[in-house]
Amino acid sequence: MKRLDAPRGLLLVDDHTIVREGVRRILEPLGADWSITEAGTGFQALECLRHARFHLAIVDLSMPGMSGLDLVRRLKSEAPEIAVLVLSMHAEEQYAIRAFKAGANGYLTKDGAAAELLAAVRKVADGGAYITPSLAEQVVLQLNRREPKSDHHQLSDRELQVLRMIVSGSRLTDIAEKLHLSIKTVSTHKSHIQQKLGLDSMAALIRYGLEHRLDRDDG
Repeated sequence: MKRLDAPRGLLLVDDHTIVREGVRRILEPLGADWSITEAGTGFQALECLRHARFHLAIVDLSMPGMSGLDLVRRLKSEAPEIAVLVLSMHAEEQYAIRAFKAGANGYLTKDGAAAELLAAVRKVADGGAYITPSLAEQVVLQLNRREPKSDHHQLSDRELQVLRMIVSGSRLTDIAEKLHLSIKTVSTHKSHIQQKLGLDSMAALIRYGLEHRLDRDDG
């Protein structure tokens, strides 16, 4: 078989096995055109990248250890030619904007239909860009600054992740364990979050998060 006929490599990165299995089933119509390799963490994904070439990576944003946004940056740094489609539970435009700024070529929410994932994979793999239609207008408005930005837009990716987990009810020790960080590092993140948002207590921080609908765990 000629090299041009060889299947293209697809790297599927998500820490939930059931999600990876579901995505595999959805991608079955692509047939033998693609060879799928799975990774459960960002670190595993980078290890796979060192041993094989991939045309496309489908990346979850919310993973323990290395976040999806960090992974997108690393993928684009180590293999600039790879196309990246983010598959996320987050339907807020701020996450899509952060993903595109990190180097993603597409952003799709996990509540989308199977046909939408197939369409997104084909478009991104062919050099195009894709975004969930319901998010497109929000992203354009935000980028054009026609809508006022919330204070939490100034937070770093990791700080926003920690904030969401705090608001969802996770203790600092739980957050440290889940993100593979020290409790001191998580406490520092919390302090920086409070400083940036001008909040003087944990209660005020949680109230802010609830008001801005940040009460879903990043897990």
